[in-house]
Amino acid sequence: MHIILKNKFLIYNDYKLKCAIGKRGIKHKKREGDKSTPKGLFKLKYVLYRKDKIKKPKTALKTKILKRNMGWCDDIRSKHYNKLIKFPFRWRAEKLYRSDNTYNIVVVLDYNMKPIVKGKGSAVFIHLSKNNYSPTLGCISLNLKDLYLLLSLVKKRVYLKIN
Repeated sequence: MHIILKNKFLIYNDYKLKCAIGKRGIKHKKREGDKSTPKGLFKLKYVLYRKDKIKKPKTALKTKILKRNMGWCDDIRSKHYNKLIKFPFRWRAEKLYRSDNTYNIVVVLDYNMKPIVKGKGSAVFIHLSKNNYSPTLGCISLNLKDLYLLLSLVKKRVYLKIN
């Protein structure tokens, strides 16, 4: 069974969870920095979480502790484009260990990973939303309670369908 993104809700089993998407909506041909959420079917790969801020999510997915030196490469010049990296890092990369709560939980999606196409977009995650569900830069965001619930329900091999 897939998680379905429809009308700014994630639907899974009998649950309908409010979410935010990219500022420019959903696009079939996402590009780096276009602020859109990609259309397609994507596997939920693993979960990163801040053990200093939240409890470990109960989930069938693989979990990893998010550390201070972790980031995600969004530099198309790098061979590490759209991959988890560690700082210090030569190329441009987004810091995952942040002062706000947005990345206290990060679910990594397999968008643009097999194969990686430079410029097609990077760092497409499910993460925590702001209180008002403000649009993201291309990710999907949920409140903490709903993200914990979703993670507790999913199986090890689960996909997100974005229409």
